Amino acid sequence: MNAKTTAEKVQDYYGKVLQSSADLKTSACCPIDAMPAHLLPLMRNLHDDVKNKFYGCGSPIPLAIDGATVLDLGCGTGRDAYLLAQLVGESGNVIGVDMTDEQLDVARAHDDFHRKAFGYARSNTRFEKAYIEDLGFLDDNSVDVVVSNCVINLSADKAAVFEEIFRVLKPGGELYFSDIYASRRISQPLREDPVLLGECLSGALYTEDFRRMMADVGCQDFRIMSKGTVELHDPVIIEKIGMVDFYSITVRAFKLDLEDRCENFGQIATYRGGIKHAIHQFALDDHHLFEKGLPMPICSNTARMLEDTRLAAFFDILGNADTHYGLFDCGADDGVKTSSEAPCC
Repeated sequence: MNAKTTAEKVQDYYGKVLQSSADLKTSACCPIDAMPAHLLPLMRNLHDDVKNKFYGCGSPIPLAIDGATVLDLGCGTGRDAYLLAQLVGESGNVIGVDMTDEQLDVARAHDDFHRKAFGYARSNTRFEKAYIEDLGFLDDNSVDVVVSNCVINLSADKAAVFEEIFRVLKPGGELYFSDIYASRRISQPLREDPVLLGECLSGALYTEDFRRMMADVGCQDFRIMSKGTVELHDPVIIEKIGMVDFYSITVRAFKLDLEDRCENFGQIATYRGGIKHAIHQFALDDHHLFEKGLPMPICSNTARMLEDTRLAAFFDILGNADTHYGLFDCGADDGVKTSSEAPCC
């Protein structure tokens, strides 16, 4: 199945077949993670039409993005884009990208409603019709953060998506996204099934292939924020693809020149505080929880994630990369990367 055919099937499923999230047959395109408490008041500012046609699988909304330019890939009706618009503030910008007219029509129709609800003099959101494999309307190194919520699995050319993401990200910029992953490679006949595709199952990346794709675009170390199991309830779907285990995983990755393993240079990080909604603790990933004022040993990759990105304003890093002490023992097992070929973090 070529990319055009895949796109047409996805457009038809999300533009015509699904009328609301209640029409979904699995939990794959439904949030598995509980929404963080600080986002709940922001949700109350959103139009019901925008919320009712939401098909995400996580909550990929990073912290510390005030004033940032954020790109939302596969924005749909704009739920996450309008949440992000409140977090970046009136000085920031949110760009939503989608290929489905019916979804974009809803997002654009309520732009002024949200501007007024947020109390902004100008709208800080815009919505572009485009394919996430081709972001040609954006310049190289022009975006601070890229987010996506259960969309990349729908692409027939995922390698092109990641290439475009890391092209448009600024040095030190961040990819923060939730998606569906599979425990094995899915056969071609199943990948062509329109319902399995639309339900975010047949396009799910095999976890090891995802790791390889990230390495191919120069991302040697990505971090897992959360992971949950996707449950299949529909008997027909179970009969077709029930032999595959599916996971909803939220990942963060930075556009940095990192090593392919976590190396120990004796560095120490201390969270100074100051990140809104992370007063006492900040989670870099699922096994790096920094308590304010408490020094923590870190590998060199983690050091760079904290000192060469927007997070630098909130951390003190002690030490440098002059003296090497061997591999850093993170003790993490996220179920995505293999211990022999991937960063321990």
